[in-house]
Amino acid sequence: MEAASQQVSDSASPRPAKVRLGVLLSGRGSNFINIADSIERGELRGCEIALVLSNIADAPGLAAARERGLPAVAQPSRGVPREEHDRAMLAHLQQHGVEYVILAGYMRVLTPEFLRTFPQRVLNIHPSLLPSFPGLHAQQQALEYGVKVAGCTVHFVDDAVDHGVIVMQRLVRVRENDTVERLSARILQQEHRLYPEAIARVLSGRYEVRGRQYLPK
Repeated sequence: MEAASQQVSDSASPRPAKVRLGVLLSGRGSNFINIADSIERGELRGCEIALVLSNIADAPGLAAARERGLPAVAQPSRGVPREEHDRAMLAHLQQHGVEYVILAGYMRVLTPEFLRTFPQRVLNIHPSLLPSFPGLHAQQQALEYGVKVAGCTVHFVDDAVDHGVIVMQRLVRVRENDTVERLSARILQQEHRLYPEAIARVLSGRYEVRGRQYLPK
């Protein structure tokens, strides 16, 4: 009888709440789609996408989010001061209870006010082995420089472009006949493998940041 009572108590215990992610994108959102797929397959656990938010009204990523039944909002940025736009973005994220912000091809620099609202809780993925080739056209920069290896980096976002503490990286070898398109496609394959794994590591909380070092525990 005592054992049965214990069993009822265990089954009635509440499940831990899922961490609520807000995804920011400006285009097709292939990394967003991959993250959503990883959550649906149970590979990325303990979290859910609470909001997909874009600064481009007709971004294909928004349509993909709506097809999945996810909340998707456009907050156009054209002609709007950066600080004003980011405050509007923050309002949407806070309204949906977002705890971590995931950049998935979001093509704007975030303001210090935005980053202070989510300290060490904004992640980005960049198609190079940072600190090499930050900014736009990273794959073209890599080929023009003549590097033998390229890759992708997941990092925390700070006030500088593609500068924050590195969480994880994945290497991609450059081939002699590579074009920007071929190299970009192989790097994107690795991005899709890397980003969910890096998100899971950060959400676990089993790490510390010491200076510029991300140190797993």
